[in-house]
Amino acid sequence: MTLQHVTITSDVPVGPAQAPGAPAPLVMQARPEPVAFQPGQTALIVVDMQNAYASVGGYVDSAGFDISGAQGVIGNIARTVEAARAAGVLVVFLQNGWDDQYVEAGGPGSPNWYKSNALKTMRKKPEFAGKFLAKGGWDYALVDALQPRDGDILVPKTRYSGFFNSALDSTLRARGIRSLVFTGIATNVCVESTLRDAFHLEYFCVLLEDATHELGGPAIQQASTYNVETFFGWVSAVDAFRHSLAPIANRQSPIADR
Repeated sequence: MTLQHVTITSDVPVGPAQAPGAPAPLVMQARPEPVAFQPGQTALIVVDMQNAYASVGGYVDSAGFDISGAQGVIGNIARTVEAARAAGVLVVFLQNGWDDQYVEAGGPGSPNWYKSNALKTMRKKPEFAGKFLAKGGWDYALVDALQPRDGDILVPKTRYSGFFNSALDSTLRARGIRSLVFTGIATNVCVESTLRDAFHLEYFCVLLEDATHELGGPAIQQASTYNVETFFGWVSAVDAFRHSLAPIANRQSPIADR
């Protein structure tokens, strides 16, 4: 019998090589196998949690996409960020957009000019001209519930992947980061694009499927999670991530109690 669409699984944790004398890594339950990681060598990546993608009146909502699920993941991401900060895991916010003249969007000589739904919507509906994903505007801003704090890092980007023409890779490598945990929007666009590039740059990547949201419907989310767990990384959930951090959290903290 020919097997199709099979992801090979294991119970043996995988992760970056451990330096001699390093403390025992933490282990997160994930698919297709558990992931071992050091909190000090791990970053939580929060992808594009901006009004554009998650708020009523933002670009995605105005372009006709369903954002109800996007709004629903805000709470899960906030819980994840809380746990990461408490455990000493670096939190990195990515923020997508361009200058207010849209020079960074590429212009008609760039495929981004034609494929960006924000740019297409503004051209089709002149009343939105200049409003979507322009730096300094409400649409570009991160949602109120997910704001960087001292110790977090904010990395702007101008394309789907957070690694393209940005300081993300150098920022992570300078801090000895080897493992990345992904949350944000959209699973199948900016999240997956950034995760794929991270894989090719030798990072160990975990996608928290209940802290991400797709553009295109549930089948799209399933396709992206399949791609990640089969080809590019590992798939886990918010509670599994939080539980993996419990050994180094205060016993009275929400992380240990849940």
